[in-house]
Amino acid sequence: MRDAQYSLYSGIIDSQTVKTTEKGGVKGYDAGKKINGRKRHILVDTMGLILVVVVHAASIQDRDGAKLVLDRLRYLFPMLHLIWADSGYAGKLIDWARYFIGCGLEIIKRCDHKTGFKVLPRRWVVERTFAWFGRYRRLSKDYEYLPQTSETMIYAAMTHLMLNRLARKKHFSSA
Repeated sequence: MRDAQYSLYSGIIDSQTVKTTEKGGVKGYDAGKKINGRKRHILVDTMGLILVVVVHAASIQDRDGAKLVLDRLRYLFPMLHLIWADSGYAGKLIDWARYFIGCGLEIIKRCDHKTGFKVLPRRWVVERTFAWFGRYRRLSKDYEYLPQTSETMIYAAMTHLMLNRLARKKHFSSA
């Protein structure tokens, strides 16, 4: 019962680093992934639908980028009680989220003794959302000059995806 209760008021956060074009604008170097570009921080619900997007320079650490996401979250979704994240968000961010947002941050860790790919509970949902972005050529790189335009393109792609699903269900139900 606890799991069903939290699924209504919970989300998953993660980031994705993407290359930028020579157009200019805000960009930085992500030393962990060795990519020069921008980071997309997204917070999704338990179905993988976008709640909040923040795009910023890739040089900003995940914990600092998460604060930007959680700050927006406070006003848009005050009912959210729990957020799942990977170990890149561990540390002082957990206390910060509890104090300033009133939301719990639960870190889902990978087993160190296992090698290779392993599906992690809850974390696969946000990774699937990033995979959905791969269907949109405009999101393969960050082509935009302003990070706000990049955020808008992500919201537009997600809106397109949701409308396609609604149209498909309506089409099958009318037959």
